[in-house]
Amino acid sequence: MPFSRQSSTSLYTLSFWLLCFSNFLFSASFSMMIPELPDYLTKLGGREYVGLIIALFTFTAGVSRPFSGKITDTVGRVPVMAFGSIVCFLCGFLYPYLITVWGFLTLRLIHGFSTGTKPTATAAYVADVVPANRRGEAMGMLGLFTAMGMSLGPAIGSWLADDYSMNVMFWTSSAFALLSIGILLQMPETLLKRQPFRFGLLKLKKDEVFDKQALPPFLVLLLQSFSSGVILTVISSVSASLGITNKGLFFTVYTIASLAVRLMFSKTSDRYGRVPVLFVSTIVLAFSMSLLYLTNPGNTDAKIWFWTAAVFYGMSWGMNSPTIQAWTADLSDEHTRGRAMATMYIALEAGIGLGAVASGWLLNHMIGEAGIDASFAVSGGLALVAVLYLGWYWRLGVKPGPHHIDEADEVALLDGEP
Repeated sequence: MPFSRQSSTSLYTLSFWLLCFSNFLFSASFSMMIPELPDYLTKLGGREYVGLIIALFTFTAGVSRPFSGKITDTVGRVPVMAFGSIVCFLCGFLYPYLITVWGFLTLRLIHGFSTGTKPTATAAYVADVVPANRRGEAMGMLGLFTAMGMSLGPAIGSWLADDYSMNVMFWTSSAFALLSIGILLQMPETLLKRQPFRFGLLKLKKDEVFDKQALPPFLVLLLQSFSSGVILTVISSVSASLGITNKGLFFTVYTIASLAVRLMFSKTSDRYGRVPVLFVSTIVLAFSMSLLYLTNPGNTDAKIWFWTAAVFYGMSWGMNSPTIQAWTADLSDEHTRGRAMATMYIALEAGIGLGAVASGWLLNHMIGEAGIDASFAVSGGLALVAVLYLGWYWRLGVKPGPHHIDEADEVALLDGEP
């Protein structure tokens, strides 16, 4: 069924709900294995490569972003989303069979193509089908389903690994991705001027790699997401040191907090602006890192700080994620929206990768808990740098972007008026 732009007058269409459920399955698929992978790699004999679990994943995700942005703007949103889910399906199925350290790390490298493609096309798809003045709300609802997958996935993965086996966990991850693919095949394409895929499209010009209009969100997300790489790499070690057996519970708690924020404040950035909301949320992110710094096992209140930090960390990303996506859409040109979204996600992958490598190195080269403490300290410091940048940008009074339109303008455009 061809897509009609008349569907954009309604926010919650069938296509939007299908996309949300597909994102739930996709995010649960790749996140359910994350808490167990450090121990899994250690048992394979690769403890010194723990920092590469996330770094390799994010490396290929980041490298593939410019390509996925271009293909999203030329071939279509749905094919790119389907490709990302297919990669998740294949990798989840193959993990049990590549049981050497290098086999595992190779799969992690390939697995990164999944998040390097699907989220780029998903964000562009949402921007296509919702009114411009409700993008924050729409990104918040989409993020709600994504966060539910991120919340349930790690807990399910740890439960499957503990009560059954790592192989059952990997195959379940693959099954979730397969269901995501099935849903995507039922969705209409929203790119109106499409081209058939050809390998020549993979040749990038200089101006197709990075969208300059997305530079402000790029810088902010780069600084914010360093903390995510740290969390993904060291939080299982922190959980174990505190006697918490299910290493996925931190992810569950912070994602529940993120869900609550998305439900209560999904329209906030539409009402008050993207930058003010990001300013507040990044302060909350820095605060959560300071709490994690206090979770030394020698501290009698360590568990209290640990769970409190999980809540505040979730609150920060509950505000950050939909707002940064909406801000990028505001600043982008409709015809290069995929490129703008890809630019934003390059920052996400780069920040996560840098955080993972840095924390992995600190974990292996500093004595005791010092490496973990240093990782949280650096994360908090970078978040404060982002706060300063946002404060400066806010003070400039920069408008959302040259391509932002309000509701009245959009209705006029849909009715064919200039």
